[in-house]
Amino acid sequence: MEILPKWADRILIPIIGVTISLVISAIIILLIGESPIEAINLMITGALGSTYGWGYTLYYTTNFIFTGLAVSVAFHARMFNIGGEGQASIGGLGVAIICLSFGWSHWFPALLAATLSAALFGALWAAIPAYLQAKYGSHIVITTIMFNFIGAAILNYLLVNVMRPTGSMDPATAKFSTEIKLPSLHDILEVVGISFSKAGPANVSFLIALAACVLVWLFIWHTRWGYQIRAFGHSESAAVYAGILPFKIIMVSMLISGALAGMMAINNVMGEAERLIMNSTEGAGFIGIAVALMGRNHPLGVLLAALLFGFLYQGGAELAMWTTIPRELIVVIQALVILFTGALENMIRTPLEWLWIKSTRGKG
Repeated sequence: MEILPKWADRILIPIIGVTISLVISAIIILLIGESPIEAINLMITGALGSTYGWGYTLYYTTNFIFTGLAVSVAFHARMFNIGGEGQASIGGLGVAIICLSFGWSHWFPALLAATLSAALFGALWAAIPAYLQAKYGSHIVITTIMFNFIGAAILNYLLVNVMRPTGSMDPATAKFSTEIKLPSLHDILEVVGISFSKAGPANVSFLIALAACVLVWLFIWHTRWGYQIRAFGHSESAAVYAGILPFKIIMVSMLISGALAGMMAINNVMGEAERLIMNSTEGAGFIGIAVALMGRNHPLGVLLAALLFGFLYQGGAELAMWTTIPRELIVVIQALVILFTGALENMIRTPLEWLWIKSTRGKG
């Protein structure tokens, strides 16, 4: 039985968890010999204090939105998809094939084709672990994390032996045509008279990520399939009794999850690198797990959590550049956020529930 109101569960508990994480991080910074106040100020200034910083913050945010949505869709069916890293990598392969195989003369049709290809490749990569669980009972956590390594090995082979341009020593594809360079946020906002830095990597895929949030919300909460996925996630036996087929739910939810993770590649492969390189995902598939947990698997929560982690990534880069604080501290902060918003959530929830019961009884 739920004791706390929804606003407390979805907003207050994550805020308290993040606050505790930041307090502990401040103590660590003090032990390093730096000022926590100056560190926070530098992070805010570097990530949010200019349109240049916003460009990088929103670039990272875009990646985390896609992978966070991927984890959340699967989790609504009570499946823990840890394969976002591999699905995003294989999605990048789909983007590269489309961008290099046709003589595109404009970015828009190339973007449509690359988005569909990234979604298809990501979905197909997720379909194999999904089928193994639906048909043979293989645990989705084990198979998806194994497929991360398989996907990385396949990409390494292709980039070194197949897709690398002749004479190049760099394990990467050739640069995509300049005709299909995606519009940056500077280009988009300039149309409406808003000044924005040209240097940041944020591009039109951020708008696609926002649209994905809306579409996932409509799908999960306003369609029959979304209702079946949530029903299956709450109680598999009750869902089966109601005529919902587990095989269909597992396959559909994982296909959508993989497609969302694969679509991340339009941002980092087509938008930023403009070619497929090794380790193009840079861990965003794993950060998506934290984003989904903190965002309570709701698209709005995922968006806000992705923005927080985008801030941490860009702010952490500023810390590493201008202070003696190591870049790895941001990994520590991320781990603390995951710890207090996920694993130790009940440590926060239990006293809040006690306070809520006490306050409501007092009113009675």
